Amino acid sequence: MEYTCTVMAIYNLGSINIDYIYGLPHLVTAGETLAATRYDAVLGGKGANQSIAIAKAGGTVFHAGMIHRDDAGWLKPLHAAGVDTNAVLHGDTPTGHAIVAVDDDSDHRGENQIILAPLSNQVLPSALIGELLQTATAGDWALAQNETNLTADFLTTAKARGLNICYSAAPFVVDTTLALLPIIDVLIVNNIEAEALSHATGKPVDQLNIPHLIITHGAAGADYSGMDGKFHIPAVQVAAVDTTGAGDTYLGYVLAQLDQHIPMKTAMQIAAAAAAIQVTRHGASAAIPDMAETQASQPAK
Repeated sequence: MEYTCTVMAIYNLGSINIDYIYGLPHLVTAGETLAATRYDAVLGGKGANQSIAIAKAGGTVFHAGMIHRDDAGWLKPLHAAGVDTNAVLHGDTPTGHAIVAVDDDSDHRGENQIILAPLSNQVLPSALIGELLQTATAGDWALAQNETNLTADFLTTAKARGLNICYSAAPFVVDTTLALLPIIDVLIVNNIEAEALSHATGKPVDQLNIPHLIITHGAAGADYSGMDGKFHIPAVQVAAVDTTGAGDTYLGYVLAQLDQHIPMKTAMQIAAAAAAIQVTRHGASAAIPDMAETQASQPAK
């Protein structure tokens, strides 16, 4: 991979949610009422999860977003991981939240269903972009997802300032994703999002001239295509208990390694090991391993 400048930091404009997690005997079907067998409330949101993963993987990450002014305590996991939250605003709009149902007992154990209420994530003021990027320099990374407003404005501004762009096109938003394709350096999507992108463009995603494209397939691993060629990185096979946040863990680990000039193939292998650990635990951000644990899990070479 070739970048124009030394990369030193990652700037993430990302969602911050409170996740209300319910463990169930199986995922609810239409018209069914089902009692939960466990419950927890934890920090979540794709943006927050990815920032924590980046920090735990050894990256330097600055996070911008918004929560309700009474919910400052929910930022503790970000602080504990080493994420800079000086650009997180505290306002009057309720903090975003998600209702996460996790299959604990059926043949589909570990799978989930998520209902998302964006709330404060969708009222970020445009001035936040400048606040987040005030210390950024050319060659740093800008990261965003589709769980907040300002995604396109933020990444476009960052690109104009010489930052590398990593985009997590989730949840998939056609217009936003298509508009951002010309400026993306690294696009990481799951197989469902890749199919949606292919349908929207009328082309296979590996023919869209994206410099670095990663398509994740859960337990089937991940495929890369781009400037480093084409290759497949298998997933580490484990008994998953909760897949919530696995994709965020994977992305955060990949980006943190690229930020430290680790080759793409190695970055994806490390990310696969981290995600494998994460899915063996309940929760999203709380289940993300640190770099020492991830390295210890890998076979000796």
